[in-house]
Amino acid sequence: MELVFERPAGPTIAVAGSDRRFPVGSIYCVGRNYADHAVEMGGDPDREPPFFFVKPPFAILADNAPMTYPKFTSDLHHEVELVVAMGEEGIFGYAVGIDMTRRDLQGEAKEKSRPWEAGKTFAHAAPCGAIQPESSVLNEAGIQLSINGEVRQSGNVNQMIWKIPEIIERLSELFVLAPGDLIYTGTPAGVGPVEVGDAIEASVGGLPALSFKVRS
Repeated sequence: MELVFERPAGPTIAVAGSDRRFPVGSIYCVGRNYADHAVEMGGDPDREPPFFFVKPPFAILADNAPMTYPKFTSDLHHEVELVVAMGEEGIFGYAVGIDMTRRDLQGEAKEKSRPWEAGKTFAHAAPCGAIQPESSVLNEAGIQLSINGEVRQSGNVNQMIWKIPEIIERLSELFVLAPGDLIYTGTPAGVGPVEVGDAIEASVGGLPALSFKVRS
């Protein structure tokens, strides 16, 4: 079969302790999956069915790569998350990631009852650290984000309303979950603004850390 044009290879993420790279497919994000963050955002912390939004592969930002502050926003927010990396036989491993959000664009879209992809989707909207291979379910680990050395978010993944197996099951019913897909599983309370010049560090216990600086 002859293609009209050659498609360049997509983004990849480092695999901890290996020279291998993880090819990124779709990026699924779970909304309001920590009770304290649901309250923080004006939502209901009760266990309602999870909802999801999707980011494209071009949103990936690798560890230690500079992040460019996106256009059309003056209110860029951080949301640290545990990331599940899907392999050919289920869970391949885990990483720490950040769901970056143009909060002003998201809020404007919500007010007008419009889709809010522009608030969530842009270059560098999904920073992700190296993936730690591990096929078992990660049920407990501290999760934290700091800006310029000051802790802004801190919690534990055991606080997730919907647990990893439930998230995977639901995603598999709603979409076509495939090897290479990443699942950002939600964020604890403490989300807030990011400015040009900030140094951001994110961690989940037992996983490689994620760090980067924001530039104009």
